[in-house]
Amino acid sequence: MATENVVATEVESGMPQLDFSTFPNQIFWLLIALVVIYLVLSRVALPRISGVLAERSGTISNDLAAAEDYKLRATEAEAVYEKALADARTESNRIADQARADAQAELDAALAEADARIAAQTAEAEASIAEIRASATENVAIVAKDVAEALVAAMGSTADQATIDAAVNDRMKG
Repeated sequence: MATENVVATEVESGMPQLDFSTFPNQIFWLLIALVVIYLVLSRVALPRISGVLAERSGTISNDLAAAEDYKLRATEAEAVYEKALADARTESNRIADQARADAQAELDAALAEADARIAAQTAEAEASIAEIRASATENVAIVAKDVAEALVAAMGSTADQATIDAAVNDRMKG
């Protein structure tokens, strides 16, 4: 029967947390737990968290300063690169102009040499043409005299060589 009373008392009382008779005891232990949690957090956990946050803040500040320094260096390097690029372009233009001038000088020299050779060949050709013309004129005169003599002979008359020569020379002069 004793067990029935205990079971009946437990069933009648309900949840022990909501029993008003145990409130002071529960509040006491709640305050002790809160004080212990406060002490553990304030003495152990919060200093560690603060240290980590301070370290992160320092790292971020250092990283930002380093990034700013790198940015400044990159800007300087870019300026140096642009100057070097401009100098290289200027130098390449100067070299190209010099190469063009050298090529033009070589071309002018080659043209002058070619003009001299052409003039020499032209002079030789004109001399050769003059010789050929003189030779052709002589040959035409000889052939014309032979033909005139053959014609006179074919017509049945005779003419002396001096008369034939005089007639052919007279006719060749115009």
